[in-house]
Amino acid sequence: MATSLICGRLTASLRNSGARNTISSASKVLGGTSGLLGGHVSQVQPPHLQQQQRNLSLHEYMSIGLLKEAGIAVPAGMVASSSDEAYSVAKQIGSKDLVVKAQVLAGGRGKGTFEGGLKGGVRIVYSPEEARDISSQMIGRKLYTKQTGEAGRICNQVFICERRYPRREYYFAITMERAFQVAQKMGFPPALINEAAESMIKLYNVFIKYDASMVEINPMVEDSSGIVMCMDAKINFDSNAEYRQKKVFEMQDWTQEDPRDRQAAKADLNYIGLDGTIGCLVNGAGLAMATMDIIKLHGGTPANFLDVGGGATAHQVTEAFKLITSDRKVQAILVNIFGGIMRCDVIAQGIIMAVRDLDLKIPIVVRLQGTRVDDAKALIAASPLKILACDDLDEAAKMVVKLSEIVSLAKEAQVDITFQLPI
Repeated sequence: MATSLICGRLTASLRNSGARNTISSASKVLGGTSGLLGGHVSQVQPPHLQQQQRNLSLHEYMSIGLLKEAGIAVPAGMVASSSDEAYSVAKQIGSKDLVVKAQVLAGGRGKGTFEGGLKGGVRIVYSPEEARDISSQMIGRKLYTKQTGEAGRICNQVFICERRYPRREYYFAITMERAFQVAQKMGFPPALINEAAESMIKLYNVFIKYDASMVEINPMVEDSSGIVMCMDAKINFDSNAEYRQKKVFEMQDWTQEDPRDRQAAKADLNYIGLDGTIGCLVNGAGLAMATMDIIKLHGGTPANFLDVGGGATAHQVTEAFKLITSDRKVQAILVNIFGGIMRCDVIAQGIIMAVRDLDLKIPIVVRLQGTRVDDAKALIAASPLKILACDDLDEAAKMVVKLSEIVSLAKEAQVDITFQLPI
């Protein structure tokens, strides 16, 4: 996958190739020659080859901190968690021309609205007292933007920084991009080309050092004092690199995430909530996708993607059921396990434990194949719990779709139903 540097409106390929990573090469780019960012165009990947990734996103003040550590010019600023702290921070910065920015992981903050009626998540203030007043209307309240929708996002902190006056503004980003590798000069004045190029190389080094999937600077500016500065920063990180980027991932703000995502992460489960009514518990991403497809084929809608992995324990299966049933839309559950490395009897024990401990009332269809499957079937058969076993995946999918429809109709009619296993 190519690394791409986006300048202005187009995308440019930025390759980490030793001698090419020099300020002079980047200066040529900004001056309009091919230099570091060649004009090679790659083929667009077909949809079935495109990979879905889940990326960690940090608050603005954290991203700004990483840039500052890398020697990149950024506005002076500090974070505050209360209105009194905001007052102290504003006095410490020492300027009467400040910006208060709500630290919420959502775009469109400037045009958002807070609980309580305050308009705008980015506000200019002219005194520590005003910083305190505005912060008190942000901290502890939800901000609603076009990206958050009706759910909103809680604002627990504000970033207070000095206000700078740009002469010119530019958009700059580095991202993982398969489709485009096209060069375009950004148009910095000749006197600032070397400084801009040096900032870009430092940004690229941040991108590589922290396994980022995107570094976005909007805007990168020529300041009124004649320096190049990054006024804002958004950095996303590849979740696959968590094991070597512990410092970064420890900064994750779970208040900005779906609580189920944190629960899944703690249990080492791969979970994505969807909008359907049929919960899915599967081992292996490919089998999970196939299970969701066959549910759709028979007229049902999956409520989640959940891959318990190849070495799940009985405890993980219980946690998986907790995740699935925390979604009140779920009317039935399909368990589809192929026991290769994973033993089917271990999964069966986990299913029985979860159904008993969670006192589940919704129908559960279980399809098990593979290692120790006969032992698993015996455990399920010996259990007094209403777990419906089915060997054929197609039949299991048809069954769970029908059961989901029955439960849904019963709830609409406000009727209680019970399921009896065949003798």
